[in-house]
Amino acid sequence: MKQLRQIAVYGKGGIGKSTTCSNISAALSKQGYKVLQIGCDPKADSTKNLVGAQKKLSVLEQLKTKKNAVIDDIVTKGFANTYCIEAGGPEPGFGCAGRGIITAMEIVEKLNVFQELDIDIVIYDVLGDVVCGGFAVPLRMSFAKEVYLVTSGETMALYAANNISKAIKRFGERSSVRLGGIICNQRNAYREREIVEKLAGKISTNVISWIPRDNIVQECEMKNCTVVEGCPESAQAKVYDSLASSIISNANMVIPTPLDDESFDLMIKQAEMV
Repeated sequence: MKQLRQIAVYGKGGIGKSTTCSNISAALSKQGYKVLQIGCDPKADSTKNLVGAQKKLSVLEQLKTKKNAVIDDIVTKGFANTYCIEAGGPEPGFGCAGRGIITAMEIVEKLNVFQELDIDIVIYDVLGDVVCGGFAVPLRMSFAKEVYLVTSGETMALYAANNISKAIKRFGERSSVRLGGIICNQRNAYREREIVEKLAGKISTNVISWIPRDNIVQECEMKNCTVVEGCPESAQAKVYDSLASSIISNANMVIPTPLDDESFDLMIKQAEMV
């Protein structure tokens, strides 16, 4: 029986998680893996560049009108035979934003989605400004065994990465959840490489990929596709291919050692003073 890889990608809102996840999913699928990407954001836009105009209703939207959903109701097939699910969420200002994740996980289990679709790799794209309630479900319920943090060299993105590592440490001490590394989605911030590497060392992990800032990403997204699909021969696509391969071969899984807020602030100040 093959081993299912379940990977959660966390990071500050707007840092590029969905772009990164979609390109990883596309790259892994092209490498021959059966990949399921689950969008865990109330906006339900994680997989739009994989599915284009085919997008189906999110799990929460589907359940409003159909009590007994089947796999075809919630799963959309995207580029390179990727499988895509959007958890969805309540309208802004109403209800708990994490409810969609909880409901989606319950439906996925009930329908036996992973086994029925013969999935090799599940990628959870999770909002990570805070890790509480529903947003912690992939960790708390041990759906995701491996976690990757997407950040840049900007202070608030780094703060979110350190904050999320606190949750990984908490859950990792009583389960098999582990941190696999940091993915730096570069924003050309001041001393970006130095400070991201510094944080990685402090929390006992590595930077597994440096994703350069390139307009080709936005150009492809305007066409509703990933870089891996839209510009497969580009240098940027090769970065995502390499990242996907690095994740597959990565054996450096750790319980992180996050900084307390005072130590984090000191690290930032020392970096700015150099």
